[in-house]
Amino acid sequence: MSTKKENKEKLNFALGRENYKLLAIGFVIIVIGFLLMLGGKSESPDKFSNDIFSFRRITLAPIVVLAGFIFEIWAIMKKPKDAEK
Repeated sequence: MSTKKENKEKLNFALGRENYKLLAIGFVIIVIGFLLMLGGKSESPDKFSNDIFSFRRITLAPIVVLAGFIFEIWAIMKKPKDAEK
C-alpha cells in the first residue's frame, strides 16, 4: 500500500492548485478584454462607422487585457502555500 506522502509525490505538478485557479481567472479576464473589443461594425460597407473609436474599444479593452496578462504572470510567480511549509 502506498502512503499519502508517496501519492503526493506522484502528483507533483509544477504549480499548486491555487496557482491553476488563478491562471484560470486570469484567462477569463483576458477573454473579457477581447470581448470588450467586439463590435463597431458599419451597417453598410459603403459607410464609415466612428463606433470603432469608442472609449470601450480603444482604451478600456486593452487595459483589461493587459491587466489579465499581468495577473497571469503574478499567478505563475506566486509561491504555492504547500511550498512554504
